[in-house]
Amino acid sequence: MGPGNSRARWFYLPNAHTDFIFAIIGEEIGLVGGLFVITLFVVLVVLGWMVARRAPDHFGQMLAAGITAWLGFQGLINVGGVLGWMPITGITLPFISYGVSSLVVNMGTLGVLLNGARQGRSPVGVRK
Repeated sequence: MGPGNSRARWFYLPNAHTDFIFAIIGEEIGLVGGLFVITLFVVLVVLGWMVARRAPDHFGQMLAAGITAWLGFQGLINVGGVLGWMPITGITLPFISYGVSSLVVNMGTLGVLLNGARQGRSPVGVRK
């Protein structure tokens, strides 16, 4: 349909700007936009697991793994609900859905994850 030309946003979907934003992205940008959003979440999860593996202590590993799993499962549940693979739960799509409190909490947890990446051990053979 093109960016900004969604019909479902105005006539068919309740809470199109929060719970069903992935459907609007798919309608306006198409398969490429939907796959791009999914790819970004996969990259976030892979990088989060890398941070968890390189954390200097057990607490850092568990914290990074928990944050990564939280953001990954939140995205998976939202996308699965929009695609009809899971029941609709009302969970927003991290960093994309409208909602200030969700965005603030997600940004804070991503900041903790980035701090863990900064504090982490170097891979074998690489100096900091």
